[in-house]
Amino acid sequence: MYLWIFIFLDSRFPAELLEKTLKLELSGVKSAESGDVKTAVQMFAEAIALLPDRPSAYNNRAQALRLEGDVTGALQDLNRAVELSKGVGIAGRQALVQRGLILRLKGDEEAATEDLQRAAQLGSDFARQQLVLLNPYAALCNRMLRDMVQKLQEPDLQEC
Repeated sequence: MYLWIFIFLDSRFPAELLEKTLKLELSGVKSAESGDVKTAVQMFAEAIALLPDRPSAYNNRAQALRLEGDVTGALQDLNRAVELSKGVGIAGRQALVQRGLILRLKGDEEAATEDLQRAAQLGSDFARQQLVLLNPYAALCNRMLRDMVQKLQEPDLQEC
C-alpha cells in the first residue's frame, strides 16, 4: 500500500508543536503502509488537533479516509486543506490533485478538470497527465498514435 506523504515544514507554527505534529503524521503514514488505516486516521486526527490550521495532516487523513472508503470525509478534509493552503504551494497542489481524482471518480468531470488544471499550474506532472485523459480529443489522438506505432513495429507479413 502506498500513502502519499504530505509533511511540510512551516515556520508559521511553534517549533515544539510542529515537531509533535510531524511525528504523529509520520506514525500515521507508517500505520497506513502497514495496513492499519484506522490507526493512521487517528494519528492524523491528533496532528490536526495540535495544529488545526496546517493543511498537511488534512491531506494525509483524506488519503487514509479514502482508503477506508469514506469519500465524503476525504472530500471534507481536502476542501479544508485547499482552504488553509489557499490552493497554493505543495500542500495546495497535492490537495487539488487528490480532490480532482475523487471528483473524477464521482463523475464530476468539470470540477475535477478545474482542480487538476490548478494543480498542473502549480507544477503537478501527474495532474497534467490526468487532464490529457479527461480530454476526449487527446485520448483519441493518443490511441491513433499508439496504433500507428504498433503497425510500424510489426513485421510486414507480405514480405514472407
